[in-house]
Amino acid sequence: MIEQILQKNLAVVEERLVAACRRAGRSRAEVTLVAVTKMVSADVAGCLAALGVHHLGENRPQELMRKAALLSPAIKWHLIGHLQRNKIERTLPLVCLIHSVDSMRLLQALDQEAGKQSKMLDVLLEVNASGEGSKQGFRPDEVPPLTPALRALRHVRVKGLMTMAALQEPEACRPAFALLRDTRDRLRSELAPAHIVEHLSMGMSNDFEVAVEEGATFVRLGSVLLQGLS
Repeated sequence: MIEQILQKNLAVVEERLVAACRRAGRSRAEVTLVAVTKMVSADVAGCLAALGVHHLGENRPQELMRKAALLSPAIKWHLIGHLQRNKIERTLPLVCLIHSVDSMRLLQALDQEAGKQSKMLDVLLEVNASGEGSKQGFRPDEVPPLTPALRALRHVRVKGLMTMAALQEPEACRPAFALLRDTRDRLRSELAPAHIVEHLSMGMSNDFEVAVEEGATFVRLGSVLLQGLS
């Protein structure tokens, strides 16, 4: 039953993603679906992986650790929520990408721990493109001045930017997504070739089609994939 519901939801989401890519003149292959599994069990997360959704996202490091221990090592885990520095050591070996790096202090701590673990860590900088006081992340105007500090990183690769738009009508989210894309483009030109800044993690269940039209390379979808399970 669970697998049937997920399969149906996934088919609908896939149709919407394909249509959004078509409207934007993009290939569907340019957009990675990250299924947000923070509200479901490891069994449900495993069903998503069995249906071909191999990129799973968790908000809390502890929950990511718990599910990663239970599920296939082939799953690519994304941390999309806030990361406290005391959770860095245990989180790094498990994730393929951290979307939510919101301070230079965290970046430097990640760089130090990645060096200790002899690995290169891929991250996205979280940007508060909507300007909401309740949101974390760098202000868009704070990103370009980070260039010298980002160039000094030795074990962290900045792969792009992430944002969460305000919860409103999807079309009203377009300016925030366009601002993130413009900020990414500026950072990309300033950081090359030290960092290949290519990704835009933006778009959730409410607004992912608009995000794709504005250049999203990762969309983080939870409720639209999981509806009907409870």
